[in-house]
Amino acid sequence: MDVVVERCGAVAVVTVSDPTRRNALSLELSDRLARVVTACDHDGSVHAIVITGAPPAFCAGGDLGALAAAGEAGSEADLRRIYAGFLAVANAAVPTVAAVNGPAIGAGLNLALACDVRLVGPGASFDARFLQLGIHPGGGMTWLAQRAVGPQVAAAMALFGEPLDAREALRTGLAYRLVEVDGDPWSPAAHEAVVTAAVDLGRRAAAASRDLVVATKAALRATATMPEHSDAVTYETAPQLTSLVSLIPPVPEKGG
Repeated sequence: MDVVVERCGAVAVVTVSDPTRRNALSLELSDRLARVVTACDHDGSVHAIVITGAPPAFCAGGDLGALAAAGEAGSEADLRRIYAGFLAVANAAVPTVAAVNGPAIGAGLNLALACDVRLVGPGASFDARFLQLGIHPGGGMTWLAQRAVGPQVAAAMALFGEPLDAREALRTGLAYRLVEVDGDPWSPAAHEAVVTAAVDLGRRAAAASRDLVVATKAALRATATMPEHSDAVTYETAPQLTSLVSLIPPVPEKGG
């Protein structure tokens, strides 16, 4: 059980790795994920983060034993520890990309939804599964899902247990891109193809100034709930003026 970080230039690839348990989020694993993601987010040399899971799953959800213990104790603190990993992703200042080529279930769905963009391979699937387990959705799943796919698809997933495969995820907007692969869709090669595509996407953000990328992501968040276009124009004016300084040509030094 571990959370592994690999650097690809200015892109950090964070892998939740507990494959024998299909990367289910125990308290310890979620704590580690939160620490790793926060450290990457605070590292000035990291401009984007890719989140993935060690094959064959992306993340099979929260550890049921830990969830049951939290319920028995009535412990909101323990529930929030299970949430801590994907909440760190949701709160990251730098862009985040989920590379999914296996099941993302329950809290694993939340982990994927917490990312700014989701790339999927043909082996990806998304399943809320809370009600089928007799558990109320948690971690803000209802809010995250409605923002990603709208109220109707979110209701189909949360209320009726409707899973989405890779193509349905793409069709509904849950996924941004489907990475096509030859051969076994659940092979290590298929997983690597999705991660590589996610890193390539992350490098586009990483090519820009980190401050500019962080400010742009902050603007996307802030303007999403603004009622008027004019409010967004006002919000964007100050950071755009700051960025325009980079276009000013340097003053040549005077000769002696």
